[in-house]
Amino acid sequence: MGVVGMGAVTLRSPAPALLSPHPHPPLPPGQTYYGQVLKKSADLQTNACVTAARPVPKHIREALNNVHEEVALRYYGCGLVIPEHLENCWILDLGSGSGRDCYALSQLVGEMGHVTGIDMTESQVEVAKKYIEYHMEKYGFQTPNVTFHRGYIEKLEETGIKNESYDIVISNCVINLVPDKQQVLLEVHRVLKHGGELYFSDVYASLELPEEIRTRRVLWGECLGGALYWKDLAILAQKIGFCRPRLVSANLITVQNKELERVIGDCRFVSATFRLFKLRKTGPAERCQVIYNGGITGHEKELIFDANFTFKDIITDPFKLAEESDCTKSRCPPDVAGSCCGATYS
Repeated sequence: MGVVGMGAVTLRSPAPALLSPHPHPPLPPGQTYYGQVLKKSADLQTNACVTAARPVPKHIREALNNVHEEVALRYYGCGLVIPEHLENCWILDLGSGSGRDCYALSQLVGEMGHVTGIDMTESQVEVAKKYIEYHMEKYGFQTPNVTFHRGYIEKLEETGIKNESYDIVISNCVINLVPDKQQVLLEVHRVLKHGGELYFSDVYASLELPEEIRTRRVLWGECLGGALYWKDLAILAQKIGFCRPRLVSANLITVQNKELERVIGDCRFVSATFRLFKLRKTGPAERCQVIYNGGITGHEKELIFDANFTFKDIITDPFKLAEESDCTKSRCPPDVAGSCCGATYS
């Protein structure tokens, strides 16, 4: 596995004009920021919106490397929103931007699956549509399995997204830009099939944000000003009908700018990836044992479900276990007799 990005995120000094208070949050209309101010990810005034959240399996790394350069350069996200076992799935990307995640996913779901991207910024949607033929040819697909629409993620019905039509909904550092986050989650719950999930990364705050933070243009536009108080996610999710949020990964966001530090005060920010499942309501679940038999691409030996639960393939062959343990021998102290580096005999 390879790791993309660092564990902590640092905010660079923004342009002075962006530090002035703004009477209303500039996003939405986010298209003025993500369409006119930002032309590529390098134009971001902070790097809170481009953090990679966790190690990247080889098959996902390869899929991301196949994405066209212009699409990748206009990527703004704060995590990895590619879950496991995607073959033949129908996936909806909320705030798909230039289409980086959509194109990576379109390769992973295969020609029988489908990926739909929704974004409110016209220029981003135009870039995404521009490279449909390029990616389908690269993947060897006869028929495009990805579509892009301009629309609002809190108004999916206006875009024609039907009830219970998707297996997975993803979003990468976008929900924080929408003032009515409950409406976004309601729409996600509506369009997900039973058993489906919302797998998403976003920025969260350590407390409820005061007005001074919520109305700063640079803080809102770069994913901090609209951040949800992290404890409110569970309240909203369960109110709507999702299961309890499962935390997958998280990275601290640090600020190294005196003016922004003054505005933020004691508030801390984190980029985090969660998964929310839509399951049918049943009675109390009985305790049971779960055995992972492998078979999922990129997760042959173990399946990391979230930050707290990892399912591993059961090993019963002592020779297989010994072979897999070889890589740990170098970590053992050389002068310990009978240690994990092998038994000693006299």
